Amino acid sequence: MIRAKEPSLPEIRAKVEAGERLTLEDGIFLYQPSVPLNEVGELANLVRERKNGNFAYYNINTHLNPTNVCVYRCIFCAFRSDLKDPKGYLMPDEQILERGREAVESGSTEMHIVGGLHHQMKYEWYRHVIALLHQAYPRLHLKAWTAVEINWFQHLTKKPVREILEDLMQAGLGSMPGGGAEIFHPEVRDQICEHKADARNWIDIHRTAHQLGLKTNATMLYGHIEKPYHRVDHLIRLRELQDETGGFQTFIPLAFHPANTGLDHIKKPSGVLDLRTMAVSRLMLDNFDHIKAYWIMLGIGTAQTALAYGADDLDGTVRHELIYHDAGAETPEVLTVEQIERLIREAGREPVERDTLYHRVVRDGDNWTSGELITTGA
Repeated sequence: MIRAKEPSLPEIRAKVEAGERLTLEDGIFLYQPSVPLNEVGELANLVRERKNGNFAYYNINTHLNPTNVCVYRCIFCAFRSDLKDPKGYLMPDEQILERGREAVESGSTEMHIVGGLHHQMKYEWYRHVIALLHQAYPRLHLKAWTAVEINWFQHLTKKPVREILEDLMQAGLGSMPGGGAEIFHPEVRDQICEHKADARNWIDIHRTAHQLGLKTNATMLYGHIEKPYHRVDHLIRLRELQDETGGFQTFIPLAFHPANTGLDHIKKPSGVLDLRTMAVSRLMLDNFDHIKAYWIMLGIGTAQTALAYGADDLDGTVRHELIYHDAGAETPEVLTVEQIERLIREAGREPVERDTLYHRVVRDGDNWTSGELITTGA
């Protein structure tokens, strides 16, 4: 059998400069330690500036995790709890509404809502969380429920995904986060989260959301038991769906935090792997407008550096994040707008506040409006 010729960096550079798509083999090659990180970052920055100029985006947002009780036992998760565990909780309506009030008073344009799959709560409770917040705070964009949660709702209701999403949109759902993707390839997925929604279900749910006009994000959890092949395979599957639907807004590489998980014997990803993954993601996902450096998981310094390695977004102020802090994240639980803008300017970028759907936010004191859509090549 004749083996395919291994790619070279000059060949990949020529492809990137010409705007040509990279292959699986190209992506795996870029993960080789012998390929200089700075050169991979330089190529990623070329694409990043081609798409987003010198802008770096952020939003003012807050997180809500209504429960940590979960039927699944994913080996990488430090957040979940059993029903009778002392750390288990289920938020009452009053606490959920208080979080909404706090979000609005802090100037948030978005609430990011994810949590455990509480096996004693029916689908109607999850819908109620959305409806309760939307009715009380109609301007607050609700980015809620991952594809894993939607798959669980399908199990609870025995209804089609389309019908569930339409019902949640009617209740006030504005978009979907990209969590639960982890690593698509079954060689890895079957070891770290064998019982929850598989790659096909995750992709099908996002496809249906896009068909309904619901924008979503995408993620990849890296730095545990996966190999470069699995990461690049994951990116290509996302790229193929984006070719089909165009419904993804941004991709977020999520660095694995091993503390308090079933994989706590693994070292957390290095800054070098973080930056290489950011850069390779930007290069492989040529049809994604945005790549996010999630400072909660990367750490502030690495996230800031990532703005030169393909990332154009730092996420936001992120008030009340629990999932990654439970897994040992040592980052602050919130950043101020002033801190985020300073980080962006120190990196030589121009800060731009956006809403969830990537419209520019214009503020006048305590009042804000969403301006024009931020488009590719801005």
